[in-house]
Amino acid sequence: MKTVMAILLLIFASLPAAFATRIAPSLPADSSPQDRNKAVARRVFEEIFNQGKFQVADEIYAKDFVNHGLHRNYDLQEDQAAVRSEKELFPKLIMTVDLLVAEGDLVTVVWTIRGTNTGRAGALLATGVKIEERGITVWRIVDGKIREEWTSFDQLRIVRQFGSQLKWQLMGLLGAVVILIWGATRLIRKLRLIYSTQAAKATS
Repeated sequence: MKTVMAILLLIFASLPAAFATRIAPSLPADSSPQDRNKAVARRVFEEIFNQGKFQVADEIYAKDFVNHGLHRNYDLQEDQAAVRSEKELFPKLIMTVDLLVAEGDLVTVVWTIRGTNTGRAGALLATGVKIEERGITVWRIVDGKIREEWTSFDQLRIVRQFGSQLKWQLMGLLGAVVILIWGATRLIRKLRLIYSTQAAKATS
């Protein structure tokens, strides 16, 4: 009996350590700076985009982080606000890493995003549209934190995916608008006719 109890105690004592190892795997002590930077890059996709753990952004990004957009730059707060909106619109959004290359303090990632618009954000309603798009991101990572970002993807392609999947709804909406305008025009003409008739009677 004592032997059984000792084995059970040993098993349960080792569970927390094993669980912690599965939750937060660590890199080998002799891993290269490039491997450590790749691990930081993967956290963005796995934890922030896929799992929605926005609280880890402070661990991953530097305070003076800059996302270099095509027409203007974005700070960390603006960058994460955009990610939150994407996650609200696409709750089950998944980003997969297709290619990951590191050289010096730069990490380049080719990624694919997939999701269905089942959520809403502000005035934007759920449409059920499924999207799939590939893009590329380059990060500069210094001392284990992302300092700069350059991202590029085909935004027009995403718009086309919405348009192609919502074309019948959009045509129906357009038809309703046309009918509404036609009805309003007839009503205005009728009111004008009534007004002109009453004005003519009043002057006669």
